Amino acid sequence: MKGKIFIFLTSICILSACGDSFIEKPKGLIPEKKMVNMLVDLHLADAIYEQRSNRLGVNDVKIKAEDFYYSVLKKYGVADSVFEKSIVYYASFPKDFEKIYAEALDQVNLMREATEAKDLQPVDISKENPR
Repeated sequence: MKGKIFIFLTSICILSACGDSFIEKPKGLIPEKKMVNMLVDLHLADAIYEQRSNRLGVNDVKIKAEDFYYSVLKKYGVADSVFEKSIVYYASFPKDFEKIYAEALDQVNLMREATEAKDLQPVDISKENPR
């Protein structure tokens, strides 16, 4: 899934950089902050899918990568066509889109760092077992 998202976003950026035509603001454009949150959730969904497929094997994972993608869209109440048109629109402004995507990656990295820091916390085994 990560590869599909990367290829999709890269191809949109390339296509938007090649053309001089202005892309009209689509109806129902996803606001920037919501887009950041959706991109964060897409990265998290991708990580969950990758972890499951690595642990279970790609053929044994009953949930497809697309199911994770659509679950994020459902969470935000956004149709896939609206999401794709919003991505194309934002990608037509590469510097602005880079800022949106960088903010999403910053949030993902903060989550990862918080999780890693929590994993490194010592466990106090001197307390009695509260059974």
